[in-house]
Amino acid sequence: MKNMSELMVDLAYSALLFNSKDAAEEVIKLENKVNRLNYQIKKESLLAARTVEDAEKLTALLEVGEAAETIADSAKDIADLVLKDMKPHPVFKMVMEESDEVIMRVEISKGSELIDKSLGELLLATRTGMTVIAIRRNESWIYGPDRNTIISAGDALIAKGNETGGALLTQLASGETKLEDLEYEEFAED
Repeated sequence: MKNMSELMVDLAYSALLFNSKDAAEEVIKLENKVNRLNYQIKKESLLAARTVEDAEKLTALLEVGEAAETIADSAKDIADLVLKDMKPHPVFKMVMEESDEVIMRVEISKGSELIDKSLGELLLATRTGMTVIAIRRNESWIYGPDRNTIISAGDALIAKGNETGGALLTQLASGETKLEDLEYEEFAED
């Protein structure tokens, strides 16, 4: 729930800044999942509490679940603005645009050479400046994917970095650009 609510906040702000209905819809899907998980925590906690002491110990878990759901609900409220075609105030856009970081969702097309390769093999952060923070595969999510996570056709990568890197990642995901065409030095960290 923690990872999902963090991702939702990033996606919601990105959706608002770039008027991305796709990102807003991802937030809505995640919010529904957070709600289900919070319900599950409540149910399991009630079943686990056998004594007053048990109930007191489980209270902290319930509060964490509620806090994650509150964050998720707030991210959904932001995403709803995008889905209702409400435009952010120009000051908001100005402040957000001063940030160097963007968050985006990119789908892996069948022609992409990213397919069946691990994030460690691909070195996307070095090649594009984009860090993959989550992957949606069908209806499931991989949060905080590591270097051993394999990319599959149809995956939706949620990545953060800069706009130039976002364009490069989009080209790689669609098969327009090959890995060998990218320079490592361009985005290598100092």
